[in-house]
Amino acid sequence: MKAEKKSYSLEEIKKPSFLIVGAMKCATTTLYDQLRLQNGVFMPDLKEPNFFSDDAQYYKGFDWYEDLFCNSSANEIIGEASTHYTKLPTYPDTISRIKDYLGKPKIIYVMRNPIDRMVSQYVHEWSCGNINVPIDDAIDLHPELINYSLFHYQLKPYLDALGHERVLPVFFERLKREPQVELERIAKFIGLDQRVEWKSDLPAKNISSERIRNFPLYGLLVKNKAMEVLRRSLVPKKFRSMVKKKFQMKARPELSKDSESKIKNLFNSDLEKLGVELGVELDLENYKETVSSRTLNWADEEFTENKENVFANGL
Repeated sequence: MKAEKKSYSLEEIKKPSFLIVGAMKCATTTLYDQLRLQNGVFMPDLKEPNFFSDDAQYYKGFDWYEDLFCNSSANEIIGEASTHYTKLPTYPDTISRIKDYLGKPKIIYVMRNPIDRMVSQYVHEWSCGNINVPIDDAIDLHPELINYSLFHYQLKPYLDALGHERVLPVFFERLKREPQVELERIAKFIGLDQRVEWKSDLPAKNISSERIRNFPLYGLLVKNKAMEVLRRSLVPKKFRSMVKKKFQMKARPELSKDSESKIKNLFNSDLEKLGVELGVELDLENYKETVSSRTLNWADEEFTENKENVFANGL
């Protein structure tokens, strides 16, 4: 079943020319917040429309999706951010739907040390009540924890469908070290030709270690705005902090040596392929220094020829 679309003139249709597609727990919310504050960029209030990935969202129809961008002005570059767009194999129809509707949009993909990203997702899912087992068991019971950290696996369909020139690789560690430089690079990629400025005073969001585990009446007691006002006015901060800590993960989960060894092999194999695309040697040992010390982009044409030879020889 396809989303229904009513007829518009081409001038009336407003749709994104770029997408932030992931990865989950890699500062995509931070990047979304930064971009939507820049003059000349429009991003909707709703982060994570997940329109092209989730069937329930897609079946809301194109009119619903287009309404997200109806307040943009004619001279603004339009984008959106949905990390479900790089969650294979969970959402297999994403890229075909994107191509059918958007053609060849520009794609921004943010990556992070694969193990750090995976652990952060585990804490996130634990706090949501979606995972209720130790992390060693979780990586077997919930393969998405590993899959979503296989960056080359997630990126390759985009590279094949859209071409390397339409996909911008961004690294969390580099973004953290040189935020202004990376923001300028991203702005240039999406076609923004005016000055951009990284806002360093924005509050941090979606910090996994600070999330409160879901419990009965969570929506009423925690998410309800009226209850929040009552809590802050009637309950001492010290007591609120003490209660909050009881529903937070007390320490960063650690993998056993066996589990770590298993996932290291998987991640290193994927990073090796990603490194070939980028023209660098890449593995877990050198990852943070390699991606944070300089800006990485896809390899040049000369290296592309070498890359084809490497793959031909069985990398």
